This record gives sequence, C-alpha cells and structure tokens, in this order.
Amino acid sequence: MKKRILSAVLTLTMAVGLLTGCGGSKTASWTVTCPWAPSGVAAMVSQKAASMSTNYSENIILVADAIKGDAATVNTWVADTKADDTELVFAGEGLFSITSILDPAKLQFTYDDFVFVENLYSSVFVMSADASLNINGMSDLEAYLASADEISVAANGATSSEAFLAAALFGSMGYGEKLKITPYSSAAEAAQAVARGETSFAVSHQSQILETYQQGGVTIVCAFDGDDITDGEFSGVEGVGKYGYPYFRNRCFVLARSGTKAETVSELKKLYDDILADGEMASWLSDTMMLEVDTMSEQDVQDHIQNVQDIVNEYYDIVVN
Repeated sequence: MKKRILSAVLTLTMAVGLLTGCGGSKTASWTVTCPWAPSGVAAMVSQKAASMSTNYSENIILVADAIKGDAATVNTWVADTKADDTELVFAGEGLFSITSILDPAKLQFTYDDFVFVENLYSSVFVMSADASLNINGMSDLEAYLASADEISVAANGATSSEAFLAAALFGSMGYGEKLKITPYSSAAEAAQAVARGETSFAVSHQSQILETYQQGGVTIVCAFDGDDITDGEFSGVEGVGKYGYPYFRNRCFVLARSGTKAETVSELKKLYDDILADGEMASWLSDTMMLEVDTMSEQDVQDHIQNVQDIVNEYYDIVVN
C-alpha cells in the first residue's frame, strides 16, 4: 500500500511539473514579429533563435513570424498589444532614426511605446564595386572619385540605411554632389545590380554580395565600421571609421510592449542571451550569415539611435534631393 501511495505521489508531482515548468509558471509561446522582408536576414536569424529557445527555457517558447510591412506593421502591433501580452517585435535604426526624421507621420509610436529586450545581431555593411573598375580599397576609391563625373550606388530603397551610408561616405569625402543613389526593391537585388553593370557601386550586407564576389563580378571596397574586417571571406577589408568617415552597423532590436513586467523582460533577455552565447548560434551567425553576436544595453541602444539620427540629419539633403 505504501508503495502504491508513493508511486501515485511521484506520478502527480511529475504531471504538475510538466504542466507548470520551471519556477511554477506555465509555458508561454511568445510570437516574435519581424515587420519586414519575410525571407530577409532578420527573419532568418529570428527563426534560428526560435528553434533554439526550447534548449534554454521551460517557460518560454519563441515563435518567429515575419510580415512584410515595416512601419505600418509596427503601428498595428503597438495599437493591438498591451503590457504583458506574449508578443515581441523587431525594430531598428530604419524606423527610429531614419523614418522618424524623413517621414514621421508614418510612425504612430515612439520608442517609449516599447521596452528593450535584446539586440538580435550586428551586421557590418560593405560597399562593392564593379570589378572592371579595379577598386580594391580606399586609396583606389580616392583616385577613382577624383575623375568620376557621377557616382552611382545601388541601395535597398531610396532612403534606406544603405543609402545613408553611401551618402555619409561620399558626402564626407567631398563628393556628395556627384552621388546618384539607385533604389531597388530589396537588399539582395541591390547587391546584384552592380555586377550586372547597372551601377558602379552597391552597399549591402556581406552575405548578400558574397557569391557575386566569389564569382569575380565585384570587388569589395570598404566596410562601414570602425575597424577592418578581421574574419571570414572579407577579412582585411578596410573600415571607413579609421579614416574618420561616419558609419553605423545594422542592428535589430527585440522589443516588448511598454509596461511589461520587469521580471518578464529579464527572463526574455536571459533567454536571448543564452541563445546568443551558444556556440552553435555564434558559428551560424558568423559562418552562414556573416553577422556578429552583439548584445547591447539600453544605453547602447540609445547611443546607436542617436548616432544614426545625427548622420541622417547631416546628409539628409544628399539623399532626399
């Protein structure tokens, strides 16, 4: 009889444990919305993180969702979610630093509508050039610009991060009046335009130009970072920052709705930090996506947003006019 009672107690205890998970709380599925490019870099990284979430938490399961929509999608998200809803959303400098200045009417929210959880990754943009121009670094670029009548650059949209990086570089070099930004409907398409001879240059994520570079269709001129690239296929490519030219990295903030309990945000942040610290995730980001793990503090986020806003304000006329 005692054995039966003990067995029943153990069975009940295990069942309760399965239902409640660690810390006595039930497992919750958190939908993570990527409001742009369903097949793009951010959506792919979000899906990878979601697939690893069950390795690190018995309380939280991440479910990646990607919707093409950008500002309109985030507007809807803010309107439809409340504090402590099991919903997360991505946003970055595209909305907080560029759209907020160029077209603030599109944004029916401010940063105060969110609470920062973690930065998903960091991407160093690179500038590629038509291989026939034989531009392999900043000194070659200087020589080319001195005699060029026009500087044509492919970018993902007319007022994108890539467009402002191009404007900041050529503007700070003194050639802003020669710049012609040619917008494309996607970052991948813009990255390939230069190899087709449609433009002289393109600004893109490293992964989006890698194959074309390997095939000899383009050279890599520079990286939009403070230092040279040290790893991967583009190791040795010069960073524009060491020449004193402005730059910023592309970052993707995971955000919850403002007012969400601090302990919940801390639990979410720990989950993302554990995933990002996993060697499998770090290797996948570096080797497959050519991205970097780049966890950030709230102050880091504010500094990043301000830096990009400063660049947008300074080079606004080159991009918009």
